[in-house]
Amino acid sequence: MITFSLSGASGLLCRSGSVALDVFPSGKVAEGCTALLSVPEEVPAKGVISWPGEYDIGGASIHGIGQKEGQQVSYVIELDGVRCTFLSSPLQDWTDYELELLGDTDVLVVAAEKPKVLQKIVEEIDPRMVVIMPVDGKIEAGVVAACGGEGVEPTKEFKLKGSLPQEGRQVVVLQG
Repeated sequence: MITFSLSGASGLLCRSGSVALDVFPSGKVAEGCTALLSVPEEVPAKGVISWPGEYDIGGASIHGIGQKEGQQVSYVIELDGVRCTFLSSPLQDWTDYELELLGDTDVLVVAAEKPKVLQKIVEEIDPRMVVIMPVDGKIEAGVVAACGGEGVEPTKEFKLKGSLPQEGRQVVVLQG
């Protein structure tokens, strides 16, 4: 089971078994978590990943993908046989080469911003599930609709149990 919940105003906690990740934390990193940052740090602290590359944390395979010449990092994480992609903010268009690096995505986790860019990304990646997380506590107008989630009620936490939807796309909106 993979659990997604908010961490601060713009970050996301992702937990599965012994793996605990604080993805794009906006403040202090949650206790016991490995932090995945969107901007590389020259000398990252212990328990922090901030550079493109491949990592293995407690059985989770993590692939950092750089954009803007490595100045912005997004992540693809394999957890419990589910391939999750976490796109860093600010959202931007992805080149064909960058999309190829992402590979097949089961769960796409994105910031709630730039609806037109987001819609294009969702169509290109075509995930089974989209998890929308607020930016500074807010969800930009049109974002949920751009992902095909009209009428979806926000939740504080989502637990992915069992399998993903076989047809269509499930949209989850996280909000505190």
